[in-house]
This record gives sequence, C-alpha cells and structure tokens, in this order.
Amino acid sequence: MKKIIKKANLAGFCYGVKRALDLTTNIKKENPEKNVFILGELIHNNQVIENLKSLGITVIQDVEEIKDPQNSICVIRTHGATPEDINKIKAKGCKILDATCVDVKKVQEKAKSLIEEGYKLIIIGKNNHPEVIAIKAHAEENTNENAIVLASADDVLHYKEEIKNAKKIGIVIQTTQKTENLQNILAIVSQYAKELKVYNTICKTTSNRQSEAKTLAQEVDLMIVVGSKTSANTSHLSEILSTITRTIHIETEKEIENYNNLIAKANSIGITAGASTPEYIINNVIRAIESKGENIK
Repeated sequence: MKKIIKKANLAGFCYGVKRALDLTTNIKKENPEKNVFILGELIHNNQVIENLKSLGITVIQDVEEIKDPQNSICVIRTHGATPEDINKIKAKGCKILDATCVDVKKVQEKAKSLIEEGYKLIIIGKNNHPEVIAIKAHAEENTNENAIVLASADDVLHYKEEIKNAKKIGIVIQTTQKTENLQNILAIVSQYAKELKVYNTICKTTSNRQSEAKTLAQEVDLMIVVGSKTSANTSHLSEILSTITRTIHIETEKEIENYNNLIAKANSIGITAGASTPEYIINNVIRAIESKGENIK
C-alpha cells in the first residue's frame, strides 16, 4: 500500500527568518568589498550557516573578532543582541545591519516598559537562549532592577518569595515558547502575585505552526519534525507532537536511514519543520521517504 505523506502548510521559514536571510545576503551582494560579520548564528540552522559562510559572510561570537571595522558590516541576528554589544560595535566604527526579528523587538520593548512602570519583570524562556539574553539585557538597561527568567513551572518555587514580595509582576515570553509552558507557569505565579500583567509575546506564527502540527499529528501514524536540534521552536514542536503520536526529529534527509523501521511501519506520515528550516531540506526529506517505496526494512 502506498504511503500517505502529509506536509504541514506552515512548515519552514517564518517571515522573520526570511527577512534576516534576505537582508544579510543582499548586504554582501551590495558590498562585495566589505567584510560582513554576524554576531552569533543568524538563525539556528547549520545548513544555512554553512551557506552564508560560502558567500563570504563570517559568524563571530564576540565583538572583538571584528577585523578592519571601518571596512566592515556587522549583522545583528534574528534573536537580537544586548545593548552592550551593540554599543561596542558602534564604538569600533563598524556599520550595523539590524536583522532582529520584529516580534523579538516588540518583546524587548514590552519588557523594558514593564520595568519602567515599576513591575517586577519575569521572562518565560530558556535562560541561556540568545533571544532571552537580549530581552533581559534591554529590559535591565539603565536600571538597577533584575529580571527573573523562568524556563518551567518548577522554576517558580525558587523565586516564590521574590514574587510574593513584589508589588506587581509583569510577564513577557520568549517568542518561540510553548503555549502550554506559559499556561503552566501562570497557574503558579498567579497564586503568589498581588498584581499581574501579562504580555503573551509568543509569536503568532509559532502558535499557528504548533496548532496546525498538533492537528496533523492526530491524523497520522508518524510525525517527522525537520530542523536543527539547537532550534528552540523546532525542539518544542517535537516535544509537543511526541505527546500525540510517535515523533522523530531530524536535521536532514541523511538521518532517515536511522528510522527505516519506524517509517516502514507507518501507513501515514506527517512532515513539519521549524521556522529556520529551508524548504529544500524539507523537500529532500519527503523525496528520501518516497524513494524507498515499499522496500523500507
């Protein structure tokens, strides 16, 4: 029997990722004689990063790595950068191209405004994620206030007294977080907060992608999530879908061989992908499955 393969409509690049890639590749085309650096990985996808390198665009981890700044352009990645790093780049005399996602910018602004309005700020997200690091740094700029970062409901208890003692609590969320995580944390924080203001800053694309994928997962025997293992939104997709049906998370079609047995047993397969996964990689995965036909063992 021929396998049914269903691809999610919202799989692959979101508008923020596409915008960042277009800005970065275009600036190099327009300035071939200049050095183009990206402070950190532009997006979390190894194949895209390798392609950017092939175009002569260099990924750096520290501002001090910028060489010949007067003849250089430094790209701020989709996740944003701290005010400190931005000021260091400017001080070097290096031109800046800001490719920060528009939705991430909004979170930075809302986080900053909450602290300015006297709220104790809570950021829901992964403490070491570059987006969260930048949000926290922008919010704390020019203030003595420190934001709290909560990755899960379990973290709330660690800050229980601080939350209880605050006059009012303000919350923003990393744009790629799971809605369920937000709900679980709010359920506990609301027990201790005297006054609570919440900005649900999970980006609409992320919410819609997760919702569509959950529906698709209910219709198939196996879900395949395509994208980098270091991508937060891709990993969250895999976590969510694994509670609904059997799910595997792969970066490229090369990993298909590791799951031949699972694919052979599945009559229907759903394919989705993270916001930083190129369309060609998704299509390569589909072709790899189709090419096996009924000979998968």
